[in-house]
Amino acid sequence: MRLNSGYEDRKARMEMISLMDVMFLILVVFVYAVFSMSVHRGLKVDLPSARGTLLKGERLVITVSADNALALNKEPMALNELVLATVTRWRENPVPVLISADRAAALGTGIELLGKLKNGGVEQVAFQVSGEAPTPR
Repeated sequence: MRLNSGYEDRKARMEMISLMDVMFLILVVFVYAVFSMSVHRGLKVDLPSARGTLLKGERLVITVSADNALALNKEPMALNELVLATVTRWRENPVPVLISADRAAALGTGIELLGKLKNGGVEQVAFQVSGEAPTPR
């Protein structure tokens, strides 16, 4: 005696719902992998310690590295070129200018830069600090 179950005439089929779940899971894994592999390119600067106020919003950042190399918004420039570009951008959009100088940078470079910016008419210039309490030396 043979019983009919109703499945004898059906063909094999692929379930699309579980396949879509697997594909979305793989997509999520790749998206997270891409975000974790992003490289943050910045200039490493050891800021001096001091108390300061937090500036929010748009600003121009001048970086002075330990070897006294200058950069405006991460774009390396010579001193006179940097001052000219900063003054031009500041006149177009008067935002605060931050000098982010490494602790090992020469003080003369920062003072010379500050003087040239003031002579160029830039009114809002500040030195960026780490925000930690200064350590006694």
